[in-house]
Amino acid sequence: MKTSALLDSLEACKRLFGQPGIRRLPAMLKQIARRKKFEPSELGRLHEALLFFRAYAPSREVLLLTEQILGGFSSLTKRIQDMGPLEEPDMSGIAGTTVCGVFTRSIVRHLVRQHGADVSIAWEAYDQPERLAHTLQGLLPYYADEALVEAHVPYRRWVESAGGLPWLAESAECFEAAELPLRWELGDSPATRTHMRLSGGRTFYHSNPLIPRKEISLDAVPALAPMPVRKLSRAEGLRIIHRARDTSVVRYRELYGFTWGDHRHVYEYDAGRGLIFYWWGVTPDRRLPLRAYHAATIWKNGVPIGYFEALSLLERLEAGFNLYYTFREGETAWLYSKLLQLCHQAIGAQCFWLDPYQIGHENAEALDAGAFWFYRKLGFESVNAHLRRMTAREELKIAEDPAYRTPRATLRRLVRCPMIYGFPGSSPADWYGFDLHRLTLALALGQAPNVLRRLRSLENTKRAPQETEYLGAMRADQRLRQALLEAGHPTCSD
Repeated sequence: MKTSALLDSLEACKRLFGQPGIRRLPAMLKQIARRKKFEPSELGRLHEALLFFRAYAPSREVLLLTEQILGGFSSLTKRIQDMGPLEEPDMSGIAGTTVCGVFTRSIVRHLVRQHGADVSIAWEAYDQPERLAHTLQGLLPYYADEALVEAHVPYRRWVESAGGLPWLAESAECFEAAELPLRWELGDSPATRTHMRLSGGRTFYHSNPLIPRKEISLDAVPALAPMPVRKLSRAEGLRIIHRARDTSVVRYRELYGFTWGDHRHVYEYDAGRGLIFYWWGVTPDRRLPLRAYHAATIWKNGVPIGYFEALSLLERLEAGFNLYYTFREGETAWLYSKLLQLCHQAIGAQCFWLDPYQIGHENAEALDAGAFWFYRKLGFESVNAHLRRMTAREELKIAEDPAYRTPRATLRRLVRCPMIYGFPGSSPADWYGFDLHRLTLALALGQAPNVLRRLRSLENTKRAPQETEYLGAMRADQRLRQALLEAGHPTCSD
């Protein structure tokens, strides 16, 4: 069988959980393990299929086979002459490849401290060395004797003579101004997508069909029994945040909550079925002036499969959910319901707000993935009355003709405004016309004195060890809630 056909069969098994056809999976994995040469596109497909079945293993045999093949994956990448396709953002992070990109100083310092000589400046990809002029100013005696008058300053020589990237990342307050491209030679690092795992914990084997979306009710979430929760030690919390940073960097991403996560308050929530959330806030000196900020990493049977960002104002939470592409054929709706349970249990969130980008506005990936209908079928609705009516017409067409698909042009209109969902008993309609930008601009210009006065009374709680105290104080002040809502209206027009 040709490799492409074998990969087709392997990927088809994602839809066979609980069916007799899944029993062929071990034999296919053994067959593919004997192959030593792949095209870049084939190797990428194999890698993602293996990771999926490692996270959603139907049996112990499958888990061991996927680990066996992934364990030797760098030997396969070494045979690839053109690594380019495997180092693009949608495929990066594979063992034996390289990550090359521009990152903030804080993340660079993390990479240098954790991965040492594997991280370096990609000088050959740096075509604007003059950007280093400002960054190096005041760091080196006599540097200005060249920098201020010479036409061709040997910036690279100055940096390397002073101590290279480690010295620059630690010393330069204006590091980001240089926009230095970094190269991370991944090799067989545990930080690669190929090898990143959490040890310990009981593996959940998916011997039955995966939970479909139709069985999920977000309305039932508040009545669920609380998830078991454990506060991590500071050392454990730091390790988790380090892993969260690595999982993002190998995908060319940075998340504010990973960069500035507070390792002193990291919590582990066990959602069941092999799903674990790690949840934390940011350090007091890095908190947002108005909203409370929390982040979470998502792990399935020890494999990182996504992350979540929560920005809270009163009972309203702006939900930023990213499930890595590799795992989107898993139990996504059930997983999302558990994330909302996490937010309700951890900080009392009641209403969940989706930015238009999250559902496909100026986001082709989300539009192609059907993000709008994923959230709509879970109960989210547009904050815009005209778009709610348009959605109802589309739902009627789908009910009359199951083969009907919403035209892309219509989808682009449906996603131009935020969506919101509220648990039973909450008031999501109160937030329909809310515009955070309008609110923050009014606060910045002193145009909402009542809000400012009440927020100042909460400054101590904003700096408390955890921002849950701040949220609780906000919710207890009904006059503040009313003033915030009034200052934040209106938003998207019909």
